[in-house]
Amino acid sequence: MNEILSIGHGRPYPLGATPGKGGVNFSLFSAHAEKVELCLFDAVEGGKETRIELPECTNHVWHGFIHGIGPGQLYGYRVHGPYEPEKGHRFNPNKLLLDPYARAIGRPLKEWDSCLFGYEIGDPGEDLSFDTRDSASHAPLGMVIDPAFDWEGDTPPETPWHRTIIYELHVKGFTEKLTHLPEHLRGTYAGLASDEAMDYLKNLGVSAVELLPVHHHLDDSFLQERGLTNYWGYNTLSYFAFEPTYASVQDPHDAMREFKGMVKRLHREGIEVILDVVYNHTAETSERGPTLSFRGIDNASYYRLSQEHPRYYEDFTGCGNTLTMENPTGLRLLMDSLRYWVTEMHVDGFRFDLASALARELYGWNKLSSFFDAISQDPILSQVKLIAEPWDIGMGGYQVGNFPTGWAEWNGRYRDEVRRCWKGNDRANELSKRLCGSADLYNHSGRGPHASINFITAHDGFCLRDLVSYNEKHNEANKEDSRDGANDNESWNCGHEGETDDLGIQTLRLRQAKNLMATLLLSQGVPMILAGDERWHTQQGNNNAYCQDNDISWLPWDLSSTGKEMLEFTKELIRLRQELPVLSRKNFLTGQAPEEGKPKDVIWWNPEGREMSDHDWESGFTRCFGMWLPGESLQELGRNGQQRVSDSVFILSNAHFEDLAFKMPQADASPWHLQLATTPIKFDKRQRKTPTLTMPSRSLAVFISKRVSG
Repeated sequence: MNEILSIGHGRPYPLGATPGKGGVNFSLFSAHAEKVELCLFDAVEGGKETRIELPECTNHVWHGFIHGIGPGQLYGYRVHGPYEPEKGHRFNPNKLLLDPYARAIGRPLKEWDSCLFGYEIGDPGEDLSFDTRDSASHAPLGMVIDPAFDWEGDTPPETPWHRTIIYELHVKGFTEKLTHLPEHLRGTYAGLASDEAMDYLKNLGVSAVELLPVHHHLDDSFLQERGLTNYWGYNTLSYFAFEPTYASVQDPHDAMREFKGMVKRLHREGIEVILDVVYNHTAETSERGPTLSFRGIDNASYYRLSQEHPRYYEDFTGCGNTLTMENPTGLRLLMDSLRYWVTEMHVDGFRFDLASALARELYGWNKLSSFFDAISQDPILSQVKLIAEPWDIGMGGYQVGNFPTGWAEWNGRYRDEVRRCWKGNDRANELSKRLCGSADLYNHSGRGPHASINFITAHDGFCLRDLVSYNEKHNEANKEDSRDGANDNESWNCGHEGETDDLGIQTLRLRQAKNLMATLLLSQGVPMILAGDERWHTQQGNNNAYCQDNDISWLPWDLSSTGKEMLEFTKELIRLRQELPVLSRKNFLTGQAPEEGKPKDVIWWNPEGREMSDHDWESGFTRCFGMWLPGESLQELGRNGQQRVSDSVFILSNAHFEDLAFKMPQADASPWHLQLATTPIKFDKRQRKTPTLTMPSRSLAVFISKRVSG
């Protein structure tokens, strides 16, 4: 370590380690601390520790300017204060702590050790005891970072919501098996930015990638004991530092540039970057968890503690703790982190894991919470894409449809009702609401169809192939006797589980998968595709592959014939959605005419050749129906200010287990043309305007009537 020239008072803001002229400003919030020591470490493994007491405290912010050091410096903190767990305080200066605002991890936690816990494990008093061992040999360290990067005029794509198609992927799993890449680039930020990955995403046609967590996370000790890892990454320790294991290089500065280069390349190709973020809990878990950062810096300010027994945490996440947004400290951390990722890392939006937990105040979930207010008034964050997972595990936590204006939501009701319909377990009257954008959920708050993030599958649960192939989860590889993961599947009438040589069963499974994918991409709202579903990827029945950093999760690139068929089918659906404005409208479909003399914006069609009646919707035969979208009903302006026009589209669905005769409506322009089907359909090649056809069981077809110019 260079000789420290002098120590100045520095500035309280910005929080974290900020390089300046001749040194670095360090700033740490702790409302209940009595003393804060900055700990500087030599870059060498096991290097010397130099402790410096921060000389100034301004409004609970401890700060100092250290001359003679700069970017690349490793550091941590020791925070002195009361160790009174029963009052919510868990200060222990024997534990080296990671700066919550550290921009990079200079040394990750390599292995779990009992010295990382603030109490003596095995003591009869459990977490009330006090552990005096020094944790510096095992604790993670932050690194002072120089953020300089040449963005080369990078600008965000700013894809309108109604033109957005989201592709949810894992940075590592997406390219880990891409053998065309050099081995050291597979599964990395650079791998995602490679020509091969870019060509795939562009040819597929998606407009945004939603990355599973890239904040620095820890592998749970119980997973390490089983020889597993926290592959998904929903175990965050730092909300500013990127996950270093996804970089192809070890130096944190080079790794940061690699991440920024990935974002820049995606933007250059017109693809937005949305981060899945986990601000609801941290890797420190319950009161029996380790003391690594927040707990030792100011436990009572960062976490939601039980009002009756502050020793314990309020847990709305199932992970042992919940960050508090009631205290300005937690809210400021979240806001500062979000702004950092937008302004410094150039990301385009966020998907908030268990977002309901962030909006909980004293008496539960609150639509008028400080969390929502802070984001809605922020000039930066209010302009990016904000997506909520609108539930947590606490009472009253399921809030689908209740988030405020400016937010989109994972629409769990869409997922459930589409699945039920194609299983043949439900009538279509509920499905029709989902196909039209779910106005019943979102219109009351002044939002449009884009508030509904439509999905059939996501990282959490069965992937698409397994959804139609397995009746029960098979999570044996997780080593929890398959007790983990939701029991969220039922028989799809596709035969026995797993692989089979029965061509009929395999054909039916593929058809059902196509039905679901087609429904997703033909619905109003914003579709989200789980990476791998378009390639017929299987997780072997594992519906909770959070700890499977292996072939169960990694996506295949050498596709089977079925995988190629599914991929081409998905590409065609995306192409149709992009080319036909009537499939991605800015406003909800209402079943009403937009103005006098215009047709209804959606017409529901009965197999007998007439418009559906209320009686039809309530009858048992609404598993087969048509959704007619007249192109001339479109009354919207495109991004360039010109009126959007579209061909008419007729979507015919038969979720029944038998083939059914169907009489189509009179085409409003040119004769109907069969554009796409999930199984071969006998259709009159002469393209009569009112053809009658036999619609195969469990199938979907798309017909187009070309707009007549003039």
